[in-house]
Amino acid sequence: MGVILKISYVLFVCFFLCCQNKNIPYPITQKSDHRDTYFGTTVSDPYQWLEDDRSKETAAWVKAQNRITFAYLNRIPYRKKIQDRLTSLWNYPRMSAPWKEGGYYFYAKNSGLQNQSVYYKLDSLSAKPQVILDPNTISKDGTTSLATFSVSPDGRYLGYGISQAGSDWREFFVKEIKTGTLLSDHLKWIKFSGIAWHKGGFFYSAYPKPDSQSTLSGQNENNRVYYHRLGTQQQEDKLIYENSSYPRRGFFPSVTEDGKVLVISAIETTSGNALYIKDLTRPNRPIKKIITTFDDDFQVVDHHNGDLLVLTNHKAPNYRLIAIDLQNSQPLAWSEVIPEHPHEVLSQVVIGGDRIIALFQKDAHSVMKVFDQEGAYLHTVPLPGIGTVYQCNAKRKEDRAFYTFTSFTKPTNVYTYHIEENRSEPFFKAAVDCNTDDFVTKQLFFTSKDSTTVPLFVVHKKDLALSGDNPLLLYGYGGFNISITPAFRPSRLVWLENGGVYASVNLRGGGEYGEKWHLAGTKMNKQNVFDDFIAAARFLISKGYTNPEKLAIQGRSNGGLLIGAVVNQEPELFRVALPAVGVMDMLKYHTFTIGHYWAVDYGTSADSKEMFEYLYGYSPVHTIKEGQNYPAILVTTADHDDRVVPAHSFKYMATLQEKYKGPNPTLIRIETQSGHGGGKPVAKQIEEEADIWAFTFYNLGMKPR
Repeated sequence: MGVILKISYVLFVCFFLCCQNKNIPYPITQKSDHRDTYFGTTVSDPYQWLEDDRSKETAAWVKAQNRITFAYLNRIPYRKKIQDRLTSLWNYPRMSAPWKEGGYYFYAKNSGLQNQSVYYKLDSLSAKPQVILDPNTISKDGTTSLATFSVSPDGRYLGYGISQAGSDWREFFVKEIKTGTLLSDHLKWIKFSGIAWHKGGFFYSAYPKPDSQSTLSGQNENNRVYYHRLGTQQQEDKLIYENSSYPRRGFFPSVTEDGKVLVISAIETTSGNALYIKDLTRPNRPIKKIITTFDDDFQVVDHHNGDLLVLTNHKAPNYRLIAIDLQNSQPLAWSEVIPEHPHEVLSQVVIGGDRIIALFQKDAHSVMKVFDQEGAYLHTVPLPGIGTVYQCNAKRKEDRAFYTFTSFTKPTNVYTYHIEENRSEPFFKAAVDCNTDDFVTKQLFFTSKDSTTVPLFVVHKKDLALSGDNPLLLYGYGGFNISITPAFRPSRLVWLENGGVYASVNLRGGGEYGEKWHLAGTKMNKQNVFDDFIAAARFLISKGYTNPEKLAIQGRSNGGLLIGAVVNQEPELFRVALPAVGVMDMLKYHTFTIGHYWAVDYGTSADSKEMFEYLYGYSPVHTIKEGQNYPAILVTTADHDDRVVPAHSFKYMATLQEKYKGPNPTLIRIETQSGHGGGKPVAKQIEEEADIWAFTFYNLGMKPR
């Protein structure tokens, strides 16, 4: 870099925090004269140099920012007390729903404070568990996590993928289950691919090896599907499918339960996919393209008697289940198995005991129903309350299924479901160091700016008095057709125990009410998401739950964008803002790693003058104003986040510290050896959550009991 990009930092001769937050000695971040032009408009990007995550200058900036942030956090007197309580709350056993493969049962379990969950095998449901893979033994600090776990249909082999330091990059390995022997197979440069077993190997997708300087930030292109035969080197793998004409497409292979059909789902964005299949019973037959457009979602559930069962929103915004005859796959020949429901979203389908187990969403919580093979409704499975079924594992010829259920105040429990009897019984019950019966969950509905009715959940102590002075944390996401449904988080109990109110709002852009709800929060409708969130805050204030001086807001990833945008639009409405791993530069997001996949939700600055101006109008980095008051802000990100690269957060914080001169702290906490969040060690999760809560309590004037 040239001299102009060298960072000049203040000398920390007297390094302490005064009571006045305006005296925080922020690092002086050097500005460059970098500019970009969009449709005739020149946009300054003075902190563009922070996009280089491998430079010495960026590393020095990160170190200086962390030094300031942790000095601030260290002076909060009850920070350690919060961390100790979080450790106690986190220390409870939890497990996944079991699944059956090759005559054995498998599941993941964490004893409490293990950095990563351990995987077990059961010869039968009454047998003693055997450890099959313990990711905690792979790295001493727990930063190597398990990203893929797949057992071969005969139960002989385990294929697994690991992630280093939270990166989306995966490395695949294979071990023999009976002997525990690690085989020589080692595959690299894989992202978002599973292991699709077939005979003596498996299908997977991978990218070309990236340049060493852009491993965590360069665009990912030219994804290809391969077949790997066990015992061979990766360079010997057989190329199954590629499309060099469209280098940004991604391909995700899977094999149907009967082993007869290879399914390749092709994507260009996060919504909509094409569907290609290969008849594995006739290896010489070419790949057949069933769906060639990318307008709708098509998820293959099963293959049975020559038909593909497919969950789709094609001509059904709330989704339906269809059957596609592989001998006559034209749309006019498709048959409907479960039609679209007008007031419920069909979110997941599994086949068990020759029946169809379907999970629906109704007002953002789970409903579980069972149908026969022809789609005739049989019964609804009683669930423990308003909550979410996250996993449901079943096999076509097995009468027993397993599912998990959770809510805002109840940890994830596992149930056995006897399909023929329509009867559930507990398989595993979790218990935490807190009386969760002390809390109540309510679902409320409010009216947004354009009169749209929007739901939200509110959780608090049963005896809470609505004084209008309660501290409240409002969480939101609003994007990519993702539904924010009730889920348990042990760290949230610290907030609830101390009289805090937790609210989660189901914004447009999500999938809570199907594809129409999703599209109402995308591209030129993105402002609806921000309006919904702001309206939720005002609604909660009007109902006596809180006031602007006691209101904290939080969001992650696309939700981090949400927080950055609403803080710039309504800074006086909030007292604390917690944007995590956010998409903050809306003009350039699509130029990093897999960012181009998000264009279906956001549009890009290259699409048109109108789209550029719309993005420029709410992009958090570009809409920070001098002379405007801001709440206390703690940004969290990580140095190995190669999904939403940390440059987003770096540039946002540099701009905020430059332009805001008020009394509230504007800090960034940059985790090292960590990524977007998946697979983060428990120890790091507790440390980060303790810092977030300490910052929030301190700036809301709260003292933990």
